[in-house]
Amino acid sequence: QVQLVESGGGLVHPGGSLRLSCAASGSIASINAMGWYRQAPGKQRELVAVITSGSTTGYADSVKGRFTISRDNAKNTVYLQMNTLKPEDTAVYYCNADAVVVGKRGVYNYWGQGTQVTVSS
Repeated sequence: QVQLVESGGGLVHPGGSLRLSCAASGSIASINAMGWYRQAPGKQRELVAVITSGSTTGYADSVKGRFTISRDNAKNTVYLQMNTLKPEDTAVYYCNADAVVVGKRGVYNYWGQGTQVTVSS
């Protein structure tokens, strides 16, 4: 089993920055793609950024140029650097990962519990 724990959320003013972290733990054999999703009240959960095991990245158009996703494979951790934050970035941000666990066949998908990001003046 894999556990994902997010941290780094909080309240910031428009134009401010935050860095989210997501640490994976458990009997991990390998982690494939990892991503950050967000969900605002009354809206569908949406993909914000994704990063492959080879560190190829992709971003939603709404955050491109402002957010940067990265990972540290040695630490089983993925990060999301968020700059020039806007009120519309307000949401619960969730970490997601595809992983293989020790002793099991196949790749399984895991979610973190989420961390609140609020951008308000």
